[in-house]
Amino acid sequence: MSRRIRIEPLTVAAFAPFGDVLDAAGAPDKMINQGKCGRYHDRARLDFTDGRAGISIFQGEARILPLTLDLLERHPLGSQAFVPMSADPFLVVVAQDDAGQPARPRAFVTAPGQAINFHRGTWHGVLTPLSAPGLFAVIDRIGAGDNLQEHVFDAPYIIEE
Repeated sequence: MSRRIRIEPLTVAAFAPFGDVLDAAGAPDKMINQGKCGRYHDRARLDFTDGRAGISIFQGEARILPLTLDLLERHPLGSQAFVPMSADPFLVVVAQDDAGQPARPRAFVTAPGQAINFHRGTWHGVLTPLSAPGLFAVIDRIGAGDNLQEHVFDAPYIIEE
């Protein structure tokens, strides 16, 4: 099995098994603010077993491709949304669950104006901005309990364009 992963563009259909793509594609659901603002309504499924939704700010170090992938993580107690605070693309790595471990990962690159929401329990890579400043608003579960599981691969994958 090849340990190389080619990056795919982020689309709603391709990402659906892992989470939600947040963008302003197509016509808005409704116009608000006296017709001066399009509202794209309820674009992410926030899902928490308990606790509450919180917004944190993450600043990640910019990465260069090709990238070595040796770790995935997931959050069993809540979904996690990443909203970039710049128009720069970022890398999104995900994997299906295979009996409690991640299957072969997939890598997506966002387009300007796209954000993502990982469904609760989705295996995913760490925050991977492709340029500075790497600043993100993150909406996730705030509450008691261990909401992090990590998996280290026996042999790393190489993510390339």
